Amino acid sequence: MREWATVYLGLGSNLGCRNANLDRAAKGIGKITWGHPRAGIRVVRASSVYETEPWGIAGQGNFLNQVLEAKTSITPLDLLHEIKALEKRMGREPGIRYGPRVIDIDILLYGDESVNEPELQIPHPRLHQRAFVLVPLSKLAPDLVHPGLGVSIGDLCHQVDGKTGVEPWVKSEG
Repeated sequence: MREWATVYLGLGSNLGCRNANLDRAAKGIGKITWGHPRAGIRVVRASSVYETEPWGIAGQGNFLNQVLEAKTSITPLDLLHEIKALEKRMGREPGIRYGPRVIDIDILLYGDESVNEPELQIPHPRLHQRAFVLVPLSKLAPDLVHPGLGVSIGDLCHQVDGKTGVEPWVKSEG
């Protein structure tokens, strides 16, 4: 069995009951076991939820975003496959890149590992450009150093454009 690593996952939703989608995704992530009762993933902490303007494509509903800190013994590629299966079970369908979605789950960081595979890049290649991820991530791990850039998450958050579009979410949906 692989050693346990700390992983950070970014969650986003802008269709349906967005907050319920985030909750359902977090619960689903916590149920991944990878064929052994002591293998899998365990959610340790969750950031607050933030409402954010869409990134990449305008003219769609605002997103709710959150970051989870978890411990996992699953390899990065196997974790990606489990997450994509969870997204599909939750109703995510193929669509326009950066378009509306019930749920989006990204592996942001996996310990201090770097992965460069056709289907997976860790650290997430656009992490340092996305205020909607850096704001909640910096609340969980401001001193964590980005393995590829050698800069703390707190400093990246301070430098990123678009923070004014990332607001703490005030519950307003059922």
